[in-house]
Amino acid sequence: MKTRSILLLLFAEVAAMSLWFVSAAILPDMVREVGMSPLRQAALSSGVQAGFVIGAVLSALFGLADRFDPRRLFAFSAVSAGLINLSLAIVVPGSALAIAARVMTGLLLAGVYPVGMKIAVGWGDRDRGFLVGALVGALTLGSALPHLMALGGGTDWRQTVMIASVSAILAGLLCLRVGLGPFHAAAAAFNPRVISTAWKDHRIRLAYMGYLGHMWELYAMWAWVGAATAASYGATLGAAQAQWLARLTAFVAIGAGGASCALAGRVADRIGKADVTIIAMMVSGLSALATALTFGGPAWITFLVVVIWGISVIPDSAQFSAIVADLSPPEQAGSLMTLQTALGFALTFVTVQVTPYLADIVGWPPVLAGLALGPLAGIAAMARLRRLS
Repeated sequence: MKTRSILLLLFAEVAAMSLWFVSAAILPDMVREVGMSPLRQAALSSGVQAGFVIGAVLSALFGLADRFDPRRLFAFSAVSAGLINLSLAIVVPGSALAIAARVMTGLLLAGVYPVGMKIAVGWGDRDRGFLVGALVGALTLGSALPHLMALGGGTDWRQTVMIASVSAILAGLLCLRVGLGPFHAAAAAFNPRVISTAWKDHRIRLAYMGYLGHMWELYAMWAWVGAATAASYGATLGAAQAQWLARLTAFVAIGAGGASCALAGRVADRIGKADVTIIAMMVSGLSALATALTFGGPAWITFLVVVIWGISVIPDSAQFSAIVADLSPPEQAGSLMTLQTALGFALTFVTVQVTPYLADIVGWPPVLAGLALGPLAGIAAMARLRRLS
């Protein structure tokens, strides 16, 4: 029962989270079709983050993942997000309606990712690092899929929209077949004061701080790695070849991170979750600096460095959530993990929006190097938490 439920949950997570980076994957094709200001281009990507923050805050405040059947919440959210995402194929690209659709998609995905973690932690105690790691790995693979879809669809970007939308709808239906584990706990009633635990418990507060350092880097890298590598490859390759290789780079780098999440989870269950977050942030921070240093150089070097960055930038995400689940009362874990993600994605709204503007002003290398500041702050927070454990 446990293996079957976790596998179904992982498949559902991959399919539903393919909605996240649809606009980033197809952005070059949309811009060629209609033209779009830099503000609207950034809004299509950061709109998902903004919507996710709104949805996650509301979910945490009302304790949705802890008070209701998380499978039904996941199903409703995924199906609704898929249907809304379909509108991108018919509205004007970059229009207010398109941006609003991305915001609503993000809001509904707050009922997919944190809720999936709630289901996952209910299936384990001693192997919780692995379970959450596998779930975040599925999220990562799902986030990479639009780049692969865009490669297969060529310039027909509406085909990518359709495939991702149908995948999310099927994901919602699939989640209804998932079981709830023996460690699942539900809250008896609505209690908005639950979220105050995040500020009263010093250890949870440090875990939140480490997570914010991690999120400073993560989604800015994921959202703009295609654009950044296209600019880097353009120094030595033709425009069409550079764009094709950049899409491949984005898919491989983000997708490879998915595999590292489950492996990191196994390691975390043995040596400690805080230790894994510190190691991952050290590697990802150094990779950000290395990507800046190799920018515009031989394409194969940049490709390898970015893939290493992709492998190391995500596995700590799962462990931050697992740490919060470990430190929280079981009936509050869903709300506290959701609040954690809400705060992190509020930060990513800023970093994703600002990144292309800064790159236009100072160039990509300084911006890429600046992303290493997040892991540095995160390491400091997690080192303090490790000393308290």
